[in-house]
Amino acid sequence: MVYNEYSKFLREKFHEKVYKIPIKVEGLSCPNRDGTCGVGGCIFCGEEGGSFENREGSIKEQVQKNIAHIEDRYNAHKFIAYIQNYTATYMELENFKKTIEEAVKASERIVGVNISARPDFLTDGHLDYLEKLNEKYMVTLEVGLQTPNYHTLVKINRGHLLSDYIDAVQRIKRRGLRISTHLILNLPYDDDLDAIESANIISVLEVDEVKVHALYILKGTKLGQMYLNGEVELISKEEYVDRVILFLRHLDEKVVIGRLLGRAPEENTLFCNWDTSWWKIRDEIIEKMEKEGYYQGQLRKEDSK
Repeated sequence: MVYNEYSKFLREKFHEKVYKIPIKVEGLSCPNRDGTCGVGGCIFCGEEGGSFENREGSIKEQVQKNIAHIEDRYNAHKFIAYIQNYTATYMELENFKKTIEEAVKASERIVGVNISARPDFLTDGHLDYLEKLNEKYMVTLEVGLQTPNYHTLVKINRGHLLSDYIDAVQRIKRRGLRISTHLILNLPYDDDLDAIESANIISVLEVDEVKVHALYILKGTKLGQMYLNGEVELISKEEYVDRVILFLRHLDEKVVIGRLLGRAPEENTLFCNWDTSWWKIRDEIIEKMEKEGYYQGQLRKEDSK
């Protein structure tokens, strides 16, 4: 394989396929929305807070219902609970503990927990609790960076800078927790150099995993209005394919790739993946890398000679 796939990592660690169960926590919000560190949220973020699945019921009910569905369909036996929407670590510590414990105790088949987080909202209390939890479950913090370009971070109203991310990675790794970084490689203010710098920073910090997706533009967002007004210009699908490949070639081969594209419901979007199925673009990336003899870490190896 031309890059280090997440599914392969899970199979090697747990000796079988492992499926992720997305969980929606009611009443959860983000400090970048309510004035704590910003107002209005990121310009691309919709009301769903990064979670589009229509999930109802308690956390336990969500977990058990999804496990039953996946088990019947794929004969699966191990699962990861994923607290997905908004910023899970923005919850008060006791509520955070109750939420996580309800998720992991919903089924004895839960082997890990993934938690959505911002780099600037990770208290010592939250991390200390997760460090203890990590003794029994594989704990992964999914931290949104999106871009290392601090000018772009301001323009998209992220509410944090690159230094906050670097600090978060160091604090997470000191506790032996896994960290997955979220990146958007086609933000309208970024270029190929930002993609290379993303790969370099993640490699130097020895981040465990990266999840990449192309920018999708949702209705009702500030970015959506800017798009309709002709204020933003996006790169082509072909340019995105080349940029992802460039990123992978500069990325340390040990970093696990959680995804190369994301998805959004068609009825809520103004733009998503150039009106192309995400898996077709992924396959195009793989096919081009195989044809050209490219692979993850290729340029990083050459740079270190």
